Amino acid sequence: METVIMVGQLLLALSILVGLHELGHLVAARMFGMRVEQYFIGFPPKVVSFKKGDTEYGLGAIPLGGFVKISGMIDESLDTAQMHLPPQPYEFRAKPAWQRLIVMLGGIIVNVITGIAIFVALMYSLGSTYIATQDAKYGIVALEYGKQIGLKTGDRIVEINGKPFDNLADVTSPDVLLGNNSYYTVERPNASGSLERIRIDVPNNLAEKFSSKETASQFIAPIFPFDIAEVQLGSEAEKAGLKTGDRITSVNGKPTAYFHEVQEVVRANKGKAITLGLQRGNQALTIRPVVSNEGTIGFFPNSLLKETHVDYTFGEAVAKGTERAFGVIYDNIRGFAKIFKGEVSPSKAISGPVGIAKMFGGVWDWTRFWSLAGLLSMALAFMNALPIPALDGGHASMLLYEMVSGRKPSDKFVEGAQRVGMVILLGLMAFAFLNDIFFK
Repeated sequence: METVIMVGQLLLALSILVGLHELGHLVAARMFGMRVEQYFIGFPPKVVSFKKGDTEYGLGAIPLGGFVKISGMIDESLDTAQMHLPPQPYEFRAKPAWQRLIVMLGGIIVNVITGIAIFVALMYSLGSTYIATQDAKYGIVALEYGKQIGLKTGDRIVEINGKPFDNLADVTSPDVLLGNNSYYTVERPNASGSLERIRIDVPNNLAEKFSSKETASQFIAPIFPFDIAEVQLGSEAEKAGLKTGDRITSVNGKPTAYFHEVQEVVRANKGKAITLGLQRGNQALTIRPVVSNEGTIGFFPNSLLKETHVDYTFGEAVAKGTERAFGVIYDNIRGFAKIFKGEVSPSKAISGPVGIAKMFGGVWDWTRFWSLAGLLSMALAFMNALPIPALDGGHASMLLYEMVSGRKPSDKFVEGAQRVGMVILLGLMAFAFLNDIFFK
């Protein structure tokens, strides 16, 4: 069922975003009197279609894209039959270059507008909730990749690149992961018990560790006191008598105050019974659950760290949402720069449909869905703007050449470029699919 939910969310998001992208081309083409022959979401074979006016609207069986076929245009279909006939007034090739350029940019523009609208709506409706640096007063838990760069459990990260910061999530922000020569300043107790400040350099390839949810979760976490948020039905914790609202005060006789302390002891006792001391209201209790072979007993913690919530006016949401949307494009550019520099492996940085589906997760969460849809909309705009033949950016590049030079590339050149572009795109798609399956 989790797989079905992940795939369902991915297909719904792609259908919305691709449908809007192709609609941008269609509306722009009609605005200039061009005939649109087909508007499809998904690639052939055709599943269903209907015709209205001159346009056939339909759904394809391969739901990983879509297309609009405009009369008199050499596109990815490589249908050049019309090109041997005299140009008609309603054809793409008969229109001025500036009009053709707007048509080619129509999908990109719509994706940008969609991404901005989604992020603005999320900012306005949800605001922002985060753990302030000053409220993460117990420090951090250094997990596998955090330890590798020199962090230790109990450290308090007080500066990023020499500057104080407010939001604990900024520790793993794109500015840190995609920047160069970033570093943390941490406060750490020394042998005498006093605090000293230590610089921890961030490797330029740290972004590789955040290529999947599983590895990203192995960097750091805040240390937090907790009580029990939920007990799983049928779990060992439920059988032993653990209840929502309980506070675990000791494990195997050792006092514990924080979740990571409980987690460490539980994971170290797979398949064994452990003794938990509990505080339930005014009662002190003891239970003995058996730890599963996976190192869990079946409960979810409720962090007792203070969270800061900020609501935004509509004007503030527009500014924040727009900044967030264009930040996606900027982050993509910085990510590609790291790949080209050899600091990040393409196999770690590039995700295909399988990897993207995993980002949505196996539980349908509308906030996460629309957040990822906004990110994908901006990423689609960026990718389509690349000057690769067969992409919108490739068409736009040739049109800009025509507008500057006054010479239109020959149909033979455009057709050849389209073929090369299709080979490049199919190669990238194959790499992304295989990378998701074998290397992530």
